[in-house]
Order: sequence, then structure tokens, then C-alpha cells
Amino acid sequence: MTGFTKFAETLRSAFGGEVWSIVAPAIGQTLYMTSLTTILTGLLGLVLGIALVLTDKDGLHPMRVFNSVLGSIINAFRSLPSMIVIILILPLSRLIIGVSYGPKACIVALAVTCIPMFARLVENSILEVPKGKFEAALAMGAKSIDIVFKVMLPEALPNLVRNFTVAIIAVISTSALAGSFGAGGLGDVAVRYGYLRFRVDMLIASVFVLIILVEMIQIIGGGISKYILKRRHLI
Repeated sequence: MTGFTKFAETLRSAFGGEVWSIVAPAIGQTLYMTSLTTILTGLLGLVLGIALVLTDKDGLHPMRVFNSVLGSIINAFRSLPSMIVIILILPLSRLIIGVSYGPKACIVALAVTCIPMFARLVENSILEVPKGKFEAALAMGAKSIDIVFKVMLPEALPNLVRNFTVAIIAVISTSALAGSFGAGGLGDVAVRYGYLRFRVDMLIASVFVLIILVEMIQIIGGGISKYILKRRHLI
């Protein structure tokens, strides 16, 4: 069998019924992990990012010590490789949900990995908004909560959407890594079948689905961001 024939056979097998009977359930596990982790990352990352901006020395409520401690904690988690964070957090999952393996257990580890990254992205998105808009709102007597929800977030929304897209893609990527630690999903299929059992067809199918997921997220996120900017220019 020539190399080309062997590759063609492997490619045909990658899209065959046997492979997809295993890959299909793994897709559901990946989407489950990704969806819940994305919600946690979006909510907590947004809160932490806003807190970093508000308590900065030039923020609306300067709190140097709090800002420094919070920033250091976020930087500490960001400096650790995702693999190390997953290993460290998995025992915590047992305390929270009773198990330290499977999709549910790894949601905690994935969230802890991705929240600090998104918090910094939120901070950078808000800091790109011209300070003059905040000062104008303050001069008009606006309260801090109004400035946050009526000035900060709306003005930073296009960048927030783009950065949230980056965060979702990071979640998908990390979920694939978590598969090698018993999380299940496409990463588990790629490692258990593709790597350990030399099933190249399984590996191709897993990678194909991951690429499609990332492309879809990127297209949707980019489209929403462009739509917001277009609407803003029309107004």
C-alpha cells in the first residue's frame, strides 16, 4: 500500500461511522464543559476586570492595596501553565462537586485557568475607552454604577466582544488539554485513541471538530463586534 493510498484510507476512516460513534459523544462533552466554563469565565472575569479598573490609582474608587493584591493573584494564575493549574485545581473539584474526574470536575479547573486571562482582557478593553467620557459623566453628576453600566461597558462593548471571543477559544483549547486528565471530550479521544492507540483517524476527526468549533466562534464573535461598530457609526 503506497503512502498516498494509506493516507486516503485513514482519511476515509476518519469520517466513517465507527470513528464518529466515539467522537460524537465527545463533542457533547466538550460543548457541555465549554458552555458552563464560558459562562463562569464571562461573569467572573467581567467582575474582576471592572474591579481592577475601578480600584486603580486613576480609577473611580482608588484602592491601591486591594488593586495590588487582586492584580498579583490574577497574575499568579496567569503565569502558571494551564496543565499545572488543572492538576492543582482537580482536588478542589472533589470538595465542590464530589468528583475529581470527568467533564463536571474539570469545569472548575477550566474556569480557574481562563477567568484571570479574561479579567485582564476586560481591564484592557475598558482602559481603551477615552477618559474624557468618564470625566464628562462625572461632571454631570452620574453615579459610579451608572458610569460602569452606561459608559464603561457600552463604550468598550466591541472590544469586549472580540476579547470574549478570544476567551471562548481559549476555553475550547484548554478543554482539549484537560481531556488528558480525565475530563472527557475531544481531548480525551485525541489522547486515548489518537496518541496512545495510534488511531490517526480518531486524531484527525477530533482535530477537525475543534477547528470547526473555533472557526464558528471566531466568525460569530467577529460578526457581532462589526455589527455593533456599524450600528454605532450609523447612530
